[in-house]
Amino acid sequence: MVPPEQIAQELGVSRLPVQQALLLLRNQGILLDASGRGLLVAPLDSDHVRHMCDIRAVIEGLACRKAAETNSHQAKVKGPDLIRAGRKALRNDSISEMIAADIAFHRFIYSLSENPLVAPAMETHWTNTHRVMGEVLMRDEPPHEIWNQHEAMLEAIASGGEPQAEELARLHISQVADLMIERLRQ
Repeated sequence: MVPPEQIAQELGVSRLPVQQALLLLRNQGILLDASGRGLLVAPLDSDHVRHMCDIRAVIEGLACRKAAETNSHQAKVKGPDLIRAGRKALRNDSISEMIAADIAFHRFIYSLSENPLVAPAMETHWTNTHRVMGEVLMRDEPPHEIWNQHEAMLEAIASGGEPQAEELARLHISQVADLMIERLRQ
């Protein structure tokens, strides 16, 4: 374990922001207390991933339903660029681009929902989601069907299909959870 003082020195910042960041990561379950040794990176836990995705499915479903209700036109205009960016990241085989494109797509949906509580509610899950996605994407062929699912969600939102958009979002998160858990267990 690298002491916070060393991290602060290497980053050229004071110790306080490093300690706050480490505390935040511990509170999010990314780091664990290791008695007498400081903090350690928590192992990926398939049960935690399942629970996290259960919550995400409900919130993502709500966001898609509300987006279809309120912003179908914006989905038609701006959404295709996000789909193209995701497919480009797959072609480039860049894990960081894939994760960034996925996050940009979901945050776009949150903004379309016009519910100011969706994004903050989801923010607490993104750190763990990034970590799991990175681990999964480094092991195997990237799952191309994720962008097909995103495109179907976007089409449902753009057409104003509220129940369909909600169902596709929930199904998407459930299928992604199954994929991530299967790959984590391998």
